[in-house]
Amino acid sequence: MNATMRYVFLILVIIISLHYILSFSNEVYGQATSLENLKKHLPGAQPNRPPYETPVGDEYYLKSNKTTPPERKANAAIVILARNTDLNGVVTSVKQMEDRFNKKFGYDYVFLNDQPFEDKFKRRVEELTDSTVKYGLIPREDWVQPDWIDEEKATAARKDMVKNNVIYGGSVPYRNMCRFNSGFFYRQEVLKPYRYYWRVEPDVKFFCDIDYDPFLIMQDQNKVYGFTISLYEYEATIPTLWSTVKKFMDENPDLVAQGNAMQFLSDDNGNTYNRCHFWSNFEIGDLDFWRGEAYSKFFDFLDKEGGFYYERWGDAPVHSIGASLLAKKEQIHFFNDIGYRHEPFQHCPQGDAHRKGKCWCDESENFDREWYSCLNRYDKLFE
Repeated sequence: MNATMRYVFLILVIIISLHYILSFSNEVYGQATSLENLKKHLPGAQPNRPPYETPVGDEYYLKSNKTTPPERKANAAIVILARNTDLNGVVTSVKQMEDRFNKKFGYDYVFLNDQPFEDKFKRRVEELTDSTVKYGLIPREDWVQPDWIDEEKATAARKDMVKNNVIYGGSVPYRNMCRFNSGFFYRQEVLKPYRYYWRVEPDVKFFCDIDYDPFLIMQDQNKVYGFTISLYEYEATIPTLWSTVKKFMDENPDLVAQGNAMQFLSDDNGNTYNRCHFWSNFEIGDLDFWRGEAYSKFFDFLDKEGGFYYERWGDAPVHSIGASLLAKKEQIHFFNDIGYRHEPFQHCPQGDAHRKGKCWCDESENFDREWYSCLNRYDKLFE
């Protein structure tokens, strides 16, 4: 058999073999190689769904991502005042709070808003934490400008501030927020069960791992107010605040604490205000201090003067003055090892505190010793 015949014979054998294979197993072969059959045999695959839409099986997840629960906790909550439109910023802050601190300690979150929180807001927040999350709706009377404010006078003041480029000078909602934070947040029904709070705002950064419990520092050492950043207030927002404070002190000398922090506020024993205050977008505090007789009378006195609306008194100087005058200086605590940023300022721990906390901020970018910082005045309290 020559080469040509051998080639033709091989082709015939192949054709006959294929004929028998197809005639007996065409249906089975077709099923085995069809896309539908392959889909059915992919592990965990669902018909008519891309594989990436199939959830990863539960067996691949860790059974728990919690550390050992702490032996001791304070009666405290993380408090966030936010609008529904702040959601993305809230998510950023809560995620960092969880990663840096709360995943280890498991404190409740309390969200406050003058409008009901949307389901989307609640869902996204609750996906970030295993802690209890509570929501409080602020009563209208605690939020809006009170009826006894002279609106003509308030309007004129706002226009004047806008003319002079005062930050938030024309905003009534901003003034509502400042008044609420100064005198009403700690009265909210949802916060009544708690003793301590950590105020967190949308879009802030926490730079360091916090492996201890700041709430227990407050509790065990009888602190009433904790801060990370201090600076000078805009003078144009508080032209009559200090004169009002002096009037309060003259009328209520028994409420002013012995050994207070007046030296932080004034360079001349209280005659004038140097405008130093603790930046209240971060504060860890004692709710019972705000609820107490001294601060309640202090806030009510300021409120009746109308400066939250006739000027633009902020909750930062109000809280700072209240804590500095109505508590002992030792009851105000600088949380030096908590790295924190609220635009445009940041506190970045230095040296051992930076290394111990595994901080990721640049040590050279630290507001503490900038010319606009008031930390040096706080330090002088203890010289």
